[in-house]
Amino acid sequence: MKKIICTDYLVTREQFELVYHPELDLLETTPKPKPSELPRYYKSDAYISHTDAKDTFFDRIYQFVKRYAVAKKVRLIDALNTDSKTLLDVGCGTGSFLVSAQSKKWEVSGIEPNRKAASIASQKLNSNSKIFPNLDTLLQDYNSNSFDVISLWHVLEHVPNYDEYIKSLQKLLKPNGVLLVAVPNYKSFDARYYNEYWAAYDVPRHLWHFSQKAIRHIFSNYHMSVFKILPMKLDAYYVSLLSQKNKNGKANYLTAFLLGLRSNLKARRSGDYSSLIYLIKNKN
Repeated sequence: MKKIICTDYLVTREQFELVYHPELDLLETTPKPKPSELPRYYKSDAYISHTDAKDTFFDRIYQFVKRYAVAKKVRLIDALNTDSKTLLDVGCGTGSFLVSAQSKKWEVSGIEPNRKAASIASQKLNSNSKIFPNLDTLLQDYNSNSFDVISLWHVLEHVPNYDEYIKSLQKLLKPNGVLLVAVPNYKSFDARYYNEYWAAYDVPRHLWHFSQKAIRHIFSNYHMSVFKILPMKLDAYYVSLLSQKNKNGKANYLTAFLLGLRSNLKARRSGDYSSLIYLIKNKN
């Protein structure tokens, strides 16, 4: 695979290499920052998932799309027909998904390391719900087999040691519970088109870059199986818009829209959309 060198466009302008692991069909960001160093790469007002900002035109577009996406996510978990309705959202941001799920009678908890975002989320939820700063803290309050559904919306790519993280999440998940994992797909057309400028590489915040083969292989190691894969079609447009800015220094809405459309049309045959949601069954 051709060598890819990416730039941190959000914070530092540092460069990182994406190293290919052929046995997993996985890309790894190298050098990988130490866990203690990672927070500084998130210190940007432009990291929009940590705010509910509507200051700019781009902010308003993002928040509009987020409301639509949240509604789809809630419909997705409602359709799972679980025995009860206990939900853990890992990387819950400002809590929009949890609030919407709570309105549909789900008992919700969240994990969010960013203090500002966690505070916003906590203020939105009722007193029976709690936002934890990390997984270790949550594990002190919850026993094994506590949740029917655990969701990671664009989270797994941020986790330094995904093996240990998956093991912990599996313990929290009920037998036959469902893990929802949404991640960017580096096999998509927009990823190949933009190459090192592809915004969803987002180094070094994204430490891992997954393909469908990688996800299936990783979770099979824990006797968990992918039973359904769904596209996140809007991501192609959003990521293309950011990628245009990375490549040319400014956003071009028309070009981004056309590229996102082209990526989605090509993915109708290949299945390789810009981002994918994996529904994963816990067999334990």
